[in-house]
Amino acid sequence: MKKISLKLLALFVIFTFVIMACAPEPVETPPPDEPPPPEPEYDVPAEYMEFEGETVSVIAVWGGEELDSFRAMVEPWEEWTGATMDFEGTRDLGAVLTTRIEGGNPPDIAGIPGPGQLEEWATEDHMVDLSTFLDMNELRDMYDESWLDLATHNDGLYGLFTKVAVKSLVWYNVPEFEAAGYEIPETWDEMIALSDQIVEDGVTPWCIGIESGAATGWPFTDWVEDIMLRTAGPDLYMDWAFYNIPWTHESIQNAWELAGEIMTNEEYVDGGVTGVLATNFGESVFPIYEDPPGCYLHRQATFIQGFILDQFPELEPFEDYDYFLFPEIDPEYGKPILSAGDLFGMFNDTPAARSLIEWLAGAESQEIWAARGGFISPNRDVDVEVYPDPVIREAARLLVEADIVRFDASDMMPGAVNEAFWSGAIEYLENPENLEQILQNIDDVAAESYD
Repeated sequence: MKKISLKLLALFVIFTFVIMACAPEPVETPPPDEPPPPEPEYDVPAEYMEFEGETVSVIAVWGGEELDSFRAMVEPWEEWTGATMDFEGTRDLGAVLTTRIEGGNPPDIAGIPGPGQLEEWATEDHMVDLSTFLDMNELRDMYDESWLDLATHNDGLYGLFTKVAVKSLVWYNVPEFEAAGYEIPETWDEMIALSDQIVEDGVTPWCIGIESGAATGWPFTDWVEDIMLRTAGPDLYMDWAFYNIPWTHESIQNAWELAGEIMTNEEYVDGGVTGVLATNFGESVFPIYEDPPGCYLHRQATFIQGFILDQFPELEPFEDYDYFLFPEIDPEYGKPILSAGDLFGMFNDTPAARSLIEWLAGAESQEIWAARGGFISPNRDVDVEVYPDPVIREAARLLVEADIVRFDASDMMPGAVNEAFWSGAIEYLENPENLEQILQNIDDVAAESYD
């Protein structure tokens, strides 16, 4: 099918698609000396205006600038097909989606929290096998097999990763960090020494918040996962993710205790443990960039850049804010990358829903969000030159070049185990002396969930 640019498309079908240059969550525009990203080209679907007047319901976590970018991603499909996307956004996605499924009223398409819940719903026959209408050979050309394997159940494909994140990052305020004479830590011991130095200087090392509605606790799980990768290694990490070792295993307990070395230290964290529990995960980074800084370090994924720039739009990447990789703990494992991603799955098999899934799977749609920033695509066909944001380009490079990359373990676990992990994190921060019992409680849930 012949590809045509936006301008030619406007001439042929008498409408213009405007792809906003504003950032998702928002994002920096390219410096003046850099050329703008190339204008994306689209394949005009054969079913042009075939679904006029029809609606496809979609539920996902996105709001604000993320939602604006997702709508921009879907807009060409709406214009071409005549269909409309009816979007519902919620941060309590797992709970809302479970309720909708149990009530017999699932959305047509959903952004699924992770492979663990996808596996559950696919097992219970709530989901549509995407391989029944998508060309799997084309998908294998576009995506690494690992991304497809994570969404596969009984030889059927039930999800598509379109937006991924690099999680193993520690963010800091560049000028304040340098003015204080601090250096980037390369090891865990160096990071603890830096934290002690910051305390001695009369300020707080870490900003951490784990509040996230019904999902409160999940940021703590990321800390444990990064530490597990660096202390137990990728193989034992995967054994943990799939419950091939009990939650009472010494490697898991060690990871919780190391995370607690920072997160339960009242001198280390802004607002103390109470602040960690009560502060929203997206807002917890803000004190780093206040004047004067309320803290100096924040561990979070690439998406936190959007929260930073939404609050402080004047900041420049690398000049004002930057990140370093979560440091190594055991030299044997170095600095692995913890990744995560959003999957699209389908619950109602309709021609219009199939059409939208087909559009979302391709590089053409994903380049729209990529060009707006705050987005890393696992699709090989996405042109890296469309990324306007140097921070995201660098994160994408880290992901590609890392020796060890593993997907977020909690997102691969059944929903009940994930929820027990979250609630266990809250209890641990409140009562770290109860760790053995907390891990046993999670193991009891896991024993039932994996049975």
